[in-house]
Amino acid sequence: MPEETDMLRETATRVFADHFAPRDLGAVEAGHWPQAGWAAVEDAGLTRALVPEEAGGYGVDPAEALSILRAAGGAAVPLPLAETMMASWLLAQAGLAIPDGTLSVAPVLPGDSLFATRDGDGWRISGTASRIPWGRSVGAIAVLAEGPDGMVVAMVPSGGWTVTISTNLAREPRDRLTFDAVVPRAAVGVTGVDAGQLRRLGAAARCQQMSGAMDHILALTLQYALDRKQFGKPIGKFQAVQQNLAIMASQTAAASAAADLAAEAVGHGMGLTPIAAAKVRCGEAAGTVASLGHAIHGAIGFTYEHSLHYFTKRLWSWRDEFGGETEWALVLGRAAAERGPERFWADMTTL
Repeated sequence: MPEETDMLRETATRVFADHFAPRDLGAVEAGHWPQAGWAAVEDAGLTRALVPEEAGGYGVDPAEALSILRAAGGAAVPLPLAETMMASWLLAQAGLAIPDGTLSVAPVLPGDSLFATRDGDGWRISGTASRIPWGRSVGAIAVLAEGPDGMVVAMVPSGGWTVTISTNLAREPRDRLTFDAVVPRAAVGVTGVDAGQLRRLGAAARCQQMSGAMDHILALTLQYALDRKQFGKPIGKFQAVQQNLAIMASQTAAASAAADLAAEAVGHGMGLTPIAAAKVRCGEAAGTVASLGHAIHGAIGFTYEHSLHYFTKRLWSWRDEFGGETEWALVLGRAAAERGPERFWADMTTL
């Protein structure tokens, strides 16, 4: 199993390096779909890394599967890889067939609800969900809906929703979708997954992506500090710059540890506390690393021709998706209050 997981990560890193250079990222922002890159990702089986072996996946530990997303974040991969992995996992949990191609999940915001009602021999999926990642671009969406007897998962193909276009700061689709589609009985399955668990999986995925992006920003900034000279020596020799680099390194390391904590929690019952804590910590680190990265780069870091902005824009976007720091901090506070003061220290040290 360790050899298999190592091979998975190495394959992901190689695929991303081969297909996603800065020029490719700019083309995607301009509206070009990177078909060759997606084909390579899918051919490598990366989209099904979270799927159990009996459902056609790798059968690796979820923490190992999610590590693919750290490599993806480090390459600013402009594809719905995290969303396709999540959708494939959700469909597998309901015992449904997983289609090839790009996928996403719905809903992703806590206030949104979708519904499944009987309609002849099939099911009607209805409702509106906002900020759906890559909504207009994917071939199908794994919908978590409220059925008459509990939660169900439905695989809704493209054409089963109308789109109100929106984007995040990285110019990636984050659309408002209105569902009104009848899908066959075979495309709907009962599930024990609830909206909170799906949101936690999304938060853990974004933590991995943010951690990878911070790794890249740190490396990019360190190299720039060595190359850029001022007053006859590299700016990295100046104490103020060294201090900022040290802060970036410590924040990146903290985010990495937090992201790993969240990934491990996915494989142990989707634990609320470690995932919430990780999303808060990664979000805080993202703000600091992005800010100091731009401060050290100076004016060149704000130009469109430089690659820094592809990563900082994603950090600023991902820190808010599947819950920002405020939301998850409130979750942690409420959980601590419910358990009472006598459990607080034990919970802290266990985490």
